[in-house]
Formats: sequence, C-alpha cells, structure tokens
Amino acid sequence: MTTSRTTSRTTRRPLVIAAVMAAMAMVAIEATIISTAMPGIVGELGGLSLYAWVFSGFLLTQTAATIVFGKLADIHGRKPVLLAGIAVFLAASTLCGFAWSMPAMIAFRLIQGIGAGAIQPVSLTIVGDLYTAEQRGRIQGFLASVWAISAVVGPVAGGFIIAHASWSWIFWINLPVGLVATALFVAFLHEGERRERRPVDAKGAALFTLTVAALMVGLTEAGEGRWPVVAGAVALGLVAAVLLALHERRAPEPVIDASLWRRRPIAAANATSLLAGMALIGLTTFLPMYVQGVLGQTPIVAGMALTVMVLGWPMGATLAARNLHRFGLRRILVAGGLLLPLGAIAFVTLGPGSSPVQAGAGSLVMGFGMGLLSNAALMLIQEIVPWTQRGSATASNIFSRNLGSTLGATVFGAVLNHGLSAAGSTVTADGLQRALAAGGLPGEAETVRVVLQHALHQTFWAVLLISAVAFAAALMVPHVALGRAREVPAE
Repeated sequence: MTTSRTTSRTTRRPLVIAAVMAAMAMVAIEATIISTAMPGIVGELGGLSLYAWVFSGFLLTQTAATIVFGKLADIHGRKPVLLAGIAVFLAASTLCGFAWSMPAMIAFRLIQGIGAGAIQPVSLTIVGDLYTAEQRGRIQGFLASVWAISAVVGPVAGGFIIAHASWSWIFWINLPVGLVATALFVAFLHEGERRERRPVDAKGAALFTLTVAALMVGLTEAGEGRWPVVAGAVALGLVAAVLLALHERRAPEPVIDASLWRRRPIAAANATSLLAGMALIGLTTFLPMYVQGVLGQTPIVAGMALTVMVLGWPMGATLAARNLHRFGLRRILVAGGLLLPLGAIAFVTLGPGSSPVQAGAGSLVMGFGMGLLSNAALMLIQEIVPWTQRGSATASNIFSRNLGSTLGATVFGAVLNHGLSAAGSTVTADGLQRALAAGGLPGEAETVRVVLQHALHQTFWAVLLISAVAFAAALMVPHVALGRAREVPAE
C-alpha cells in the first residue's frame, strides 16, 4: 500500500516537460499572434491612439511580475505558484476575448501579463530542479524551439483566425492548452513537503512592481516623445525605488535579494543577457524595415530575413547542450556573445544594392549566438544557487532580458529618430509609411529610401556597439564547474 502511494506520487519528468512546453507555448504564441490580429481588433473596438499599449501593457506587467513570482516559487514551491499563474493567464485570456473597448482590452492584457510573469520563470525553474546541467541544456533546446515555432506560426495563425473566425479566438485558443498543462502539472509534478515556511515580503513586492512599472511606462512613452508623461513616470519610479531600497534593508525575507544579485557570476550573466536583449530587439524591430524600405523587397522576404534568426536560436541551444562537457558553460556563453557583434557586422555593411541573403545571414548568426548565450547564462545561474534561491535566480535572468528589450526599443527608436532628423529631410511619418507599403518605392519614395538608409545605418551601428559591449560583459563571467547534485528527486 505504501509502495503504491509512493510510486503514484513520483514526478514523471517527460510529462512535466510536456506541460512546461504547453504552458510556455501559450505565452510565446500570445506575444506574436496578436500582432496580425490587432488591426482588425482596432477596427472593431476603436481607440487607435492606445494601439501600442496592447503590447506594452502585457510586457510591463510580465516584466514586473517575473521577480515577484520567482521569489514566491522559492517560498511556497514551484507547483502552486505556477498553477496560480496559469489560472490568471487563462482568466485574462477569456476576458480579452470579451473586451468591449480598447481600455478594457488593455486592462485585461495587463492581467494576462501578470500570469505570463509567473509561467515563464517558474517553468524554467522546474526544469532546473528536475535535471542536471547536462540534461537541462537539451531540454532548454526544446523550449527554445517552442519560441521559434511560435514566432513563425503566431502571425500566420492570427491572420487565419481573423479571416475565418472572430478575433476573440486568438485569446480563447489558450484555454484548452492551459487546461491540459494544468492537468499534467497536477497529476505528475510532485515536490514533496516543503521544509520551511518563510514570510512573504508583500510591501517589497508592491514597491518593486511600482518601480518597474513606472520605469517601463517612462521608457515606452519616451519612444513616443510624450515627455510630460515620461517625467512623471520617472519621478514616481525614483520615489518608489528609494522606498524599496529602505524597506528591503529591514525586510526579513526581501523580494530583491541583494546578496544574490551581487554575486559575480549572476551579475555578469544578467548584464550580458540585458545587453543581448537590447541588441536583439534592435534587430527584430528594424531589420524588416530595412529589407522592405531600403532594399525594396516584399514583406514576405523581409519576414524571412528575420525568421532565420528564430530558427538559429534553437540550433545554437541544441549545439550548446551537446557540447556542454566539452567546452563548459563559460566558453559557450562567450562564444555566443562573440557571435552577436559578428552577426551585426552584416547589417552595418548593408547598402541599397545588397542582397537580402546578407541580411538573413547576419540574422542567422545573431540568432545562433543568442541560442548559445541565453541557455548558457541561465544554466550557469541555476548551477550556483540552492533550491531555495533558484526561482529568484532564474527570474533575475529573465527579468534582465525583458528589461533589455524595453531599453533597446527606446534607445534604438531614439537613434532612428535622430538619424531621420539629421538627414535634413522633410520626410514625414505618412511619407515613410507610404514608402514602406509601396514595395517598389516609386516617385517620392526614392527620397524616403535614401533618408531611411541613412537613419537605419546609424541604428545598425548602435546594434553593433551594444553587441560588442554584451561580448565584453560575457568575458567577465567566471568559470562555473558543472556537477551540482539534483535536489528534487524525480523518476
């Protein structure tokens, strides 16, 4: 009787990983499927001026929630926190499908981002619990494939749903996937009894969320040039940051563990991830614009030039997993960091007569480098911390990458705007939009093409510079030996 009960409560790792992949697929595809559907949603709900906040709101709460849920997973265990995150995500997805206005849609997307902020870090923490570093590299290669497939399938699926059904289904398709993931986690993930109960730093979590939210609002609005809003957000963020620092000094269980963030391997790996996230957002945002607006290619070709990046990512992750013992985590991370500026060189050498193949090659190299770098950084961080800190450590790395994406979007947007104004042209936003839509760029579009070439060339130089700094940060990561014993028994 006892033996049967023990066996039935043994964690089934393959089924848990299937649940992890399903949960992460919801978050991954939600980030891409909505891009194709948004024009139709705006056409029905109105509120065009709020268009960007459907995307920014989701990223805002996801980034802020990541650290909080990583800490909660260390205190209460992975399973209850992850199940709560999935429940929030599914509830918000249901509400998004019923949204009656753009403000309602944004409100529900904010809630959806909170759920995503739990799903991503806690899922990766579970992988860190169940597998050794050698095994984990292979599993994280599978997870990278989930993101790559979602990046390709999402926009296509969004277009299909808009053409043949209500836009609400871009949110409701999460429900069966989430319910299957929940059932698998409930049935096959067993952590055992927790050894201790620690207090939850609710005040610290609230102050941290307010600090990050204000920072994200400031960065987002800076990209739009709304400086009064930026000033207010920055002021609020600074006040919240000061209050957070004062509170965390006295908190018995701070949500921001300063000793964790100060450790050299974690600090260097997170800095590398932040800078890599900045470089990557510059590529994904502006490469399609260059291929379409300067090279005169179709949107399909522009999309393909970027798609090879998301294909290179899982290739790099898989290669890293297979050579983990041969080269070690640090060498793989440094190699990934080196590939970022090497790939970026292809973009600064692009010209109006260049082939889109050159753009695709640079995109592939950078994607391959990100596959090496991101997985090595995450595995390195998970390797040096105990179970009680692994959720926080994992969340710190994801937070750094997401924050880098937001910083990058603002920085590169500013560089592009500076390039457009420095060209001394009277090119307007409407003229730029017409040129991008024209494909062949006739008439006035030739002027736009020259101006866009100048501005985007500056932007690609900024991508190269930040990629080089990311490589320098990777060189600061110390060697970390493999061989941490797995602390959570699993079948």
